[in-house]
Amino acid sequence: MDFVVYSRRSCHLCDDFLAELEPLCRDRAKIIVRNVDSETSWVNAYGDAIPVLVSDGVEVCRYKLDRDAVLRLFQDE
Repeated sequence: MDFVVYSRRSCHLCDDFLAELEPLCRDRAKIIVRNVDSETSWVNAYGDAIPVLVSDGVEVCRYKLDRDAVLRLFQDE
């Protein structure tokens, strides 16, 4: 399973989000971090509404990590 996190440099919310997500994903999922500012389409889609966690093209959560939603995805595997 892969998770994509749309974030931005120097974003403390993004840093906190990733710090909470990484232990949940250890040995379960790969985390791909995308700098939202590197693609115009990502800026248009997310702007300042970050961090965003996406799995299989579907938004899982935004701003704050939804641990229960992530754990449910692992159960559904």
